[in-house]
Amino acid sequence: MRHPLRRTLAALLALPVVLATAACGGSDDEPAADEPTPAEVLGEAKSTLDETPGVQLSLTTEDLPEGVTGLTSAIGVATSAPAFDGAFKVMLSGTEFEVPVVAVDGKVYAQIPLTPGYSDVDPAEYGAPDPAGLITPDRGFSSLLPVTEDPERGESVRGGDDNSEILTTYTGTIPGEAMRKVIPSSSGDTFDAAYLVSDDNELREAELTGVFYPDSEEMTYTVTFDDYGTEQEITAP
Repeated sequence: MRHPLRRTLAALLALPVVLATAACGGSDDEPAADEPTPAEVLGEAKSTLDETPGVQLSLTTEDLPEGVTGLTSAIGVATSAPAFDGAFKVMLSGTEFEVPVVAVDGKVYAQIPLTPGYSDVDPAEYGAPDPAGLITPDRGFSSLLPVTEDPERGESVRGGDDNSEILTTYTGTIPGEAMRKVIPSSSGDTFDAAYLVSDDNELREAELTGVFYPDSEEMTYTVTFDDYGTEQEITAP
């Protein structure tokens, strides 16, 4: 006869396996019935970014095509006013210049190297978008989320402070017409996108790849969004 204690011990050892199998629903590839679709997640991420008063925004690239006059970075505070206060790095004739920039009330002001004070400028002349529009609902980065075609969910990882958040990757493609609303110099027909979205529906990163400047090779811009809820009054210099 099999000892009762041994039968009890065997049952307890088997319990985690049974629970794990039940939780998986029999297949690792089958999402839970109440799990939102990738399109729904991107839609929620758009709403979260549209509703925040401001974020710390960083747009950077390490592969601006040779010979292109264009933006290598834009770092600063973007608010829903809309407004922006930060700095651009622009490649011009093979030389990179850092330019403090303020955009507010429909105008963009830049402190051009070797000139005193700020000047009213057209950012398109430097291959750059109007930074005040970068988090607006209709022509900011959030406008790319709902038009992302064939979105797919990728891996989830822990991140944030003390690894307390779950960050999930979503990939897809963006039509060129949609990208041109955000970055007017874009000339590609489609762009590859990889988004990193937190478990509270905050878009934390967008990696965008395609032809951003006429007659040039593909490149990648990486955009990060931090400190949701930032409040800052930005005024003309």
